[in-house]
Order: sequence, then structure tokens, then C-alpha cells
Amino acid sequence: MDETEILRRFDAELRRAPVQADPAYRVEQLPDVTRIVGPGPGAHDNFVQWSRLDAASAAAAIIREATFFASQGRSVEWKLYGHDKPADLGQRLEVAGFVPEEPETLVVLDLDGALPPPVDPAGVTIERVVDPVRFGAIDDLMAAVYGTDDDWRSEVLGAELAAAPDRLSVYLAMADGHCVSAGWVRFHPGTGFADLWGGATRPHWRGRGIYRALVARRAAEAKQRGFRFLTVDASSESRPILERLGFRILTTTTPYVREA
Repeated sequence: MDETEILRRFDAELRRAPVQADPAYRVEQLPDVTRIVGPGPGAHDNFVQWSRLDAASAAAAIIREATFFASQGRSVEWKLYGHDKPADLGQRLEVAGFVPEEPETLVVLDLDGALPPPVDPAGVTIERVVDPVRFGAIDDLMAAVYGTDDDWRSEVLGAELAAAPDRLSVYLAMADGHCVSAGWVRFHPGTGFADLWGGATRPHWRGRGIYRALVARRAAEAKQRGFRFLTVDASSESRPILERLGFRILTTTTPYVREA
């Protein structure tokens, strides 16, 4: 299947009408926008996920969404994809107070083709973890890698797993009793898609194939569950690795965040 058709399906199945695993997240479909309203006030809980705008309608829609979230004391992330219209949507968002964050590249692996080969990094064990108590290791990992103390990831993952255990698999890469890397995969029943998240690795453990091992394990699970496509919002560091594993570029993504 070519990239244009995969992207069309991605927009229709995941962006326009997403089904959230955690019922605490409410999906609201407007004619021109799909928004997700979460349980908390942060931008990691509240999103504009999809839009169908043009030069005539964009300004009013942006103001409406900014006002909607601000009136509830919520920050919001408007996730802009490279093919979204109008072409100057990002500039319009900035005028309305949205701040762009680091862009990423949406890549896809067709699971009907060859899967990434299994990797067995020396001294490392890849574990699928089902006990949410252990998800705290992910917060510690992120703090070590990125220097932040955010602890919302483990809470979000724990809530997702409790609400829909068949829709999430979390993997930890363990060495000497410590988590050196982690990644998770979200499954979207009723669609052809699963998607990969995480993958941060402690600096001294990089270059040993751990990231590739995590990708391979999660791709194999997605294939076994019957999903056709595996997507990743890839950073500039992970994109070359993913391309070597068979992933193809679909478009770019840029989070635009407006603080409450």
C-alpha cells in the first residue's frame, strides 16, 4: 500500500474518530475539529487531534479552540501534521499564542512485509511489564535522560492499563536490576494501526541495539495481534534507525502548545 493511502487511513481511523482507552478522556467531534479533553489541566491531557480547515475558516476555529480550553483553565496541544490545511496553519497558531515544540516525523511499517529482526543486546533483558507499580521506573528513566521530574507518564500508563489492558503493552529493558530503556505500544481495535512510544535509553547504554530490540519485540506483538500498520512519531535521532528497519516516512508532526 502506498504512503498516500496509508496516510488517508491514518487520518480517518486514528485522528478523526479516535477511541480513547481511558474513559477519563472525552473525544469531541466537531464538523471541523476533533478535540480530546482529559482529566487534568496539562497539555499532555488536552489535544486538538484533527482538523479540516481552509484559509477562510482557520482563524475562527483556532480562536474557538483556544477559548474553549482556556475557559476551563486547561493548556492544550494542537498537533499539526505536515499535510494539514491551510498551508500556513502553524503560523496562524503562533499568532493565537500556541508555541511550536520540536518537530518529529511520522513513519510507518507495513506489518504485511518483513519485520525488524530480533535483537538480543548483551547483558540486557527485555521484559513485558504488567504491574503498574513498576511503571515508576519509566519516570526515573525520563528524568535521567531528559533532566525532568515529570511523573505523569507512569500515571497515564497505569490508568490506560487498568481501563483497557488489551490496548497497551509496556516493555522495560533491564540490566543489573536497573531500567536502562523503555518503550510501549498502543493498540487501536477497529483500526489497522498500532503505535510505538518511548524508547529513551540511558546514555551509557546507547549503541548496543536496545532501541532496536524494543522495536522488534513490539512490532512482533502488533503483527501477532493482527494489526497491519505500526506508526511512530520519530525524533531526529530515532528516525534513521527506524528507516533502516523498514519504516517509511508519511509526514511531519509538530506539537503547538498553548498554556492555560
